[in-house]
Amino acid sequence: MWTLKELEPEIDAIRGRINQHRRELREYFVKRDEELDLATVCACAQEPLLFVGPPGTAKSDLVVKFVESLGLGQDDYFEYMLTKFTEPSEILGPIDIDLLKQGRFVRRTRGKLPEARVAFLDEIFKSNSAILNTLLTIVNERKYYQDGEPTPVALKLLFAATNDIPEQSELDALADRFILKIETKPVKDTHFDELIDAGVMNEVYRATEQKPWARATASFEDFLKFKRYLDLVLGARGAGSSDREGWFPKAVFAEFRRVVRSLETEDKVFVSDRKLVKLYRLLRTRAFLFHGGRVETQDLQLLAYVGNRRHELPVVSEKVRALLGLGGSA
Repeated sequence: MWTLKELEPEIDAIRGRINQHRRELREYFVKRDEELDLATVCACAQEPLLFVGPPGTAKSDLVVKFVESLGLGQDDYFEYMLTKFTEPSEILGPIDIDLLKQGRFVRRTRGKLPEARVAFLDEIFKSNSAILNTLLTIVNERKYYQDGEPTPVALKLLFAATNDIPEQSELDALADRFILKIETKPVKDTHFDELIDAGVMNEVYRATEQKPWARATASFEDFLKFKRYLDLVLGARGAGSSDREGWFPKAVFAEFRRVVRSLETEDKVFVSDRKLVKLYRLLRTRAFLFHGGRVETQDLQLLAYVGNRRHELPVVSEKVRALLGLGGSA
């Protein structure tokens, strides 16, 4: 694994490539800058991202193009649409019959989620309890069970999509693992012409088997190195000191606290202790990626995506930007 000394000379170039990659992907979508920016930040932090919106709003297309642009191999990516009838074998792999005869419960995971480094799970909340429990362990602990033994998964990036976030208590734990959730809204009413033009070109690319977005401006390794570097920097001060001392100005941190408290007390948007810590890391990630330095007020726009329920998402987005006196995307 890379050391801080190894990463420091190249981290600025890595940041540059990732930001260029983000800007280039915008060419192939209409009014999806916000979603692409958020996907990039989550990829750098290796935090899952949930897209919430009706069918036909580019959720899967955005993820597929993002993944293809990184030049990953076929076995590195796993994509699946979940239903209440989905069985664990469809996600984790079938049971090895030969080993089962020997009394061992081992799955053949080739081409399945445990061996994928990037995954996209569509309609994630429509799955049954067996799948939900499996996913919860994978998302939270990055492991699954083989023959009763905890086994690490290769997963680094997880994207998921849903038309809605059901208000069922058994889904709360999984939903809470998606620290950030973003609405994907139809754009035809405001960008009719551009949508037609972009849609036609996408059909042409598909028919002619072209993937011009796969320029490999940034590699998957760039994202891994970015995360590793930030982990090392976050821990560089050692015990007894705080990352906030160098990277999170007191005034901005106070604003962070104020916005979270306002959402909880005025809008009843629950922010768990785990989510709060994850949000801090995501804010640090955004700040370092976008401008290479300390967290600024503009970085707090990430708080616009902390809503838990579908109805909370637009309320939180509007409230956060009003509190911060900011506009635009994250």
